[in-house]
Amino acid sequence: MLRIKDAIGSLQLNRKKDHPVTPLCSPWSEGVTDGPDAVPLPEYPRPQLIRGNWQCLNGWWDYCILAPGRDSDTAVIRKPDGKILVPFSPETDRSGVRRTLQPGETLWYARKIAPVSLQEGYRLILHFGAVDERCTVYWNGQKVGCHRNGYLPFSFDVTDYLSQGENELKLSVRDDTDQGTACRGKQTLSPAGMFYHAQSGIWQTVWMEKVPPICLDNLKITPLTDEQKVRLQLKIKGLPEPSSSGRIPASGEAPSSDSHASAGAPSSSGEGPSAPKVRITLEGRTYTFRAKKSLCIRLPVKELRLWSPENPFLYPLEIHVGEDKVSSYFAMRSFGTGVTPSGHPCLTLNGSPYFFNGVLDQGYWPESLMTAPADEAMIFDITEMKRLSFNTIRKHIKIEPARWYYHCDRLGMIVWQDMVNGGGPLNKLLVTYMPTVLPGVGSHIKDDHYRLLSRSSEKSRKQFEKDTLRMIRLLYNTPSIGLWTLFNEGWGQFDALRITERIKAEDPTRPVDHASGWFDQKGGDILSIHNYYSALTVRSDRQGRPFVLTEYGGYDCRIPDHAMSENTYGYRHYEPEEFSEACLLLMEECRNLQDQGMAGAVYTQLSDIEEETNGLLTYDRKVCKL
Repeated sequence: MLRIKDAIGSLQLNRKKDHPVTPLCSPWSEGVTDGPDAVPLPEYPRPQLIRGNWQCLNGWWDYCILAPGRDSDTAVIRKPDGKILVPFSPETDRSGVRRTLQPGETLWYARKIAPVSLQEGYRLILHFGAVDERCTVYWNGQKVGCHRNGYLPFSFDVTDYLSQGENELKLSVRDDTDQGTACRGKQTLSPAGMFYHAQSGIWQTVWMEKVPPICLDNLKITPLTDEQKVRLQLKIKGLPEPSSSGRIPASGEAPSSDSHASAGAPSSSGEGPSAPKVRITLEGRTYTFRAKKSLCIRLPVKELRLWSPENPFLYPLEIHVGEDKVSSYFAMRSFGTGVTPSGHPCLTLNGSPYFFNGVLDQGYWPESLMTAPADEAMIFDITEMKRLSFNTIRKHIKIEPARWYYHCDRLGMIVWQDMVNGGGPLNKLLVTYMPTVLPGVGSHIKDDHYRLLSRSSEKSRKQFEKDTLRMIRLLYNTPSIGLWTLFNEGWGQFDALRITERIKAEDPTRPVDHASGWFDQKGGDILSIHNYYSALTVRSDRQGRPFVLTEYGGYDCRIPDHAMSENTYGYRHYEPEEFSEACLLLMEECRNLQDQGMAGAVYTQLSDIEEETNGLLTYDRKVCKL
């Protein structure tokens, strides 16, 4: 039965326009005094490709915000607006700025870099975890490069721009938020309900590392559980051109055949005797190969231990390419689809049916928005959800820093990863409110109506497709990721079937949810339904896909002194003394549907966010409502 009263209430037709906002702060920022030497989030930012020779550039930078039409970089050096604590966005309390960057304005960053000494032939690589949304980087006044997409990492080789003394790093940033078409998630300049305050600029760690002239440039890891092997695809940078005695494959070209490992013995590669060696250490054994620009190697895994939330075992991996030493890790596991003993389509982990008991997580914090205030804060969210018996987190329309995925890997939490939505302004009545109240509305709409679903810009469509594949390449090695979600509730959706095929070609090892919630195009690997108001049921699928409730629950419960707003947003209201029982009964009802073919379910959501008070935790993470 449809709960009409609750459905209409979620539209917030009587919402107060102006209301007081109560500042909140999580325990990881309380009592923290960010002094002049503060370095937030100092941990090594890339756990699956660790080098020892690196420097964190988080801390206080100069900044200024210039009005539209002014984009000169002189102001940030001669007369900055003040200091900003990187990597917190200027809109956040932790940044010390507390100002929203408007479309057309330019945010400038600047800082000095102490003199850098490099060994002969070594290179200095400058890394940005994420900058929202498009930026240009300058080193000693010279333009190094540009980047766009506010959620993906990027790097530049700045070796040729170094000076012998002190160096100067500058960055200009622009962000149109929901006034443009770029990926933005739930950021908006008019926050209310299920849409949140916008942020901009640097919001993940900035760092630099020194790499030898010949180094590992890229590593792709694929566990082959059926063969009890792991496939490693290495791209090596800086090798000399091949001699006439042998040909090295061009960058991006796969070797003609895999190299089969023999402990302590080099593989035949056709290279001359001066070619550097690649040494790979796994399970106490070292395998040696002659270096090539592209190497594809299969190594045996002698002691097979399958990864799962119940046993999150990781294999350490060490790779030497000449002088370059890299530490990494991987897990032996597989995700897929299958059939239960009773004949229902299901999702599988390591070849066996597995019920994915999930919780939606958007990764927001009251004092720092999308940037976790500390590494320990990320760990807390994951461990709290495990304590509450969840084995899966749906990372909702956000890409986290690499350390968040590392903690999921080592703690044992499966991740269903969303792509970040973009496109033009949403038709909220069509893609959000109407299908929420009447789920059948979106089931017959084709997603080649670009204007209808806010994708009229061909340039925006091409950029989204490009960014989707970049995200998959970035996170491919992450053991805990078990499913990709392409589109959510039709937000900027287009050509989902075609793009799903591209995803499957890029990564055939994971299922894909091509359209989460509604606007199903009869493709992908699951029948993905959002249900907040009707009785929980399992629907059969003509395509034979497993049925997954990718969003449900969303019970609203405001905890006094731990809520940011008097306005609340959720899908059914409960008082604090009622919430726990109601929520647990709903989750039990959901689990009881496994025998009828429920393959997984995702409860909304991990924490309150701004006006949204439908979390299991309060926004400040100080109260667990269950």
